[in-house]
Amino acid sequence: MNTPSVAEALEAAVVALGGEDRPGQISMAQAVAASLGGSGHLLVEAGTGTGKSLAYLVPAVLHATSPERRVIVATATLALQHQLISRDLPRLADALEKVLGRRPTYAVLKGRHNYICLDRLHRGAADREDSDDDALFAAPTSVLGRQAKDLRDWVEDTDTGDRDDLPFAVDGRVWRGVSVSGRECVGAAKCVYGQECFAEAARERAKDSQVVITNHAMLAIHALEDVPVLPEHDAVVVDEGHELVDRATAAVTSELSAQQVERASSRARRLVSADLAERLDSAAEALGIELDGRADGLLGPERITEVSGSLLLALAAVRDTSHAALTAMASDSSSKDDPDVLASRQRARGLLSDVHDVAGVLLSLDDGDVAWLDPGDRRAPALRVAPLSVAGVLRSALFDNSRVVITSATLQLGGSFEPLARSFGLPADGASSAAGAWTGLDVGSPFDHARQGILYVAASVPPPGREGIDTAALDELADLIAAAGGRTLALFSSWRGVERAAEHLALALPDRLLDREIVPLDVPVLVHKRGDSVADLVSRFANEPRAVLLGTLSLWQGVDVPGESCTLVVIDRIPFPRPDDPLVAARSRYAEEHGGNGFTAVSVPRAALLLAQGAGRLIRSSSDRGVVAVLDPRLATARYGAYLRKSLPPFWFTTDGELVRASLTRLDQGYETAR
Repeated sequence: MNTPSVAEALEAAVVALGGEDRPGQISMAQAVAASLGGSGHLLVEAGTGTGKSLAYLVPAVLHATSPERRVIVATATLALQHQLISRDLPRLADALEKVLGRRPTYAVLKGRHNYICLDRLHRGAADREDSDDDALFAAPTSVLGRQAKDLRDWVEDTDTGDRDDLPFAVDGRVWRGVSVSGRECVGAAKCVYGQECFAEAARERAKDSQVVITNHAMLAIHALEDVPVLPEHDAVVVDEGHELVDRATAAVTSELSAQQVERASSRARRLVSADLAERLDSAAEALGIELDGRADGLLGPERITEVSGSLLLALAAVRDTSHAALTAMASDSSSKDDPDVLASRQRARGLLSDVHDVAGVLLSLDDGDVAWLDPGDRRAPALRVAPLSVAGVLRSALFDNSRVVITSATLQLGGSFEPLARSFGLPADGASSAAGAWTGLDVGSPFDHARQGILYVAASVPPPGREGIDTAALDELADLIAAAGGRTLALFSSWRGVERAAEHLALALPDRLLDREIVPLDVPVLVHKRGDSVADLVSRFANEPRAVLLGTLSLWQGVDVPGESCTLVVIDRIPFPRPDDPLVAARSRYAEEHGGNGFTAVSVPRAALLLAQGAGRLIRSSSDRGVVAVLDPRLATARYGAYLRKSLPPFWFTTDGELVRASLTRLDQGYETAR
């Protein structure tokens, strides 16, 4: 059977899936096919509703005709990963099998710690030296004990061993007791359970598949740390690509705390001499005292530009004692065939290697490293170190070695692809370089944003200050919610902002609702708090059309609530990054040292990206109508305001609050009339 064209395959898929042609989908699919075929890297912005997953999956399946032509698809969020592997790819495989004469193959691959380690699960008390394992031996009547029992029962039925497939919630301590990192794994060849290993089975399925779904972190580890965690491939599609730099940076950011050293020491205790075990304990204690002392009184992270004095001594002790323990274990050949000893030794070696390597990096910081002390929020202080930029390594490790397509609903900032292209390590203007040429393509949106939505900037309220949003802006929030009759997603840049808004609305909103000319309304206010399930809150918000949902950064992206439940999206302020963020400060200083403006080069693009994501929560279908209200006058008055507005969907723009409130009330009354 002849291989169909991209257009033919896409049409077959759309028909089989019961969909319809969407503007931009075919042009995106053809551009993706050309990029995978060697025309150069592609950055493609595709608005919500374009059908972009089909637009890259169809050409990916057509391209991947051999193991050497496998395509990796990396997502930022678990939700999209689940959608691709559970819905889109099975339906696409059914559709394309008929036109290809073969069934497309696909698999999902995650980090090893996402899968249950059968060796750890069954080893029991013999492997209990790590205190995290205590959760597995808790009283069966305790919460942790019941979870551990449920987990053991689930293992008998699961085919994947994947934490994300668990039908119940499990505490992190319980999961850590049954999983291992890549460094802690003894290896399938030496493991008693190697033939049954869930992680190895997932890797084998990936090796046999044309399309492999993974996440940004795995892609970053594979490319940036030169650790071959992904199967051989020649092409990569990065969805939710606006998050690639941050996710890659997070994946290669290292951490060191006294607790990590204590855990490594505990693991190694039975495998090294008593004297060396005591030295490890002393190194952990010294680091803990040092970090506690430095963190005392800190309200936020503190950058470390030079390691000296007592910190140098503490880190040197960690590095040297962990190195001595690793050397001692390497030279110990006793019980080399005992699987229990092999497993225990490998886990100890993994933890010791982690603390040794991070201590070594901190002791030899260079201009490309950014280190800081995190004083901890409800946890012990820790040292962290990250690369100043991942652009260079992304260019050399990813773009030099694969054909790359990056897509998102937000890839243009200020109307240009270049800001994000530079952050990926690609040259300006799509020019050819060692990483190859690239093209930026905007396939538009199926929605008419100028007719469906209004961008309202509350230009009359004071700009937010150090204490956060002004009371006048909170009054404006209450007025807007009352006009909309609820139906509001309110996004805040801090937990304190959420708390202040909740307190203010509890007092101000009832009176405003009573002032409405129609029957007073019951408007439930849902408040996202630390530890709450975002999915549960969003589900409740979607199912209660008059609800108001107040939340922070976890709600700025990924919330998809089309219809009458969300006719108003309120953003409390332009989401500039915190000036005390060590990476932001270091990157800003670097820009200034090289003749640029740190605020313009770093803070404004980051704010534009998050602002666009927040505003994107409003129009999710062709029938949606509503308002995005920004309670920060700088979006209308500051010099950078035009750049930020140009990064948003092309809503109709106004600063007329009275007009906006009238529009919201008409929308609300229209929904009531239609009932």
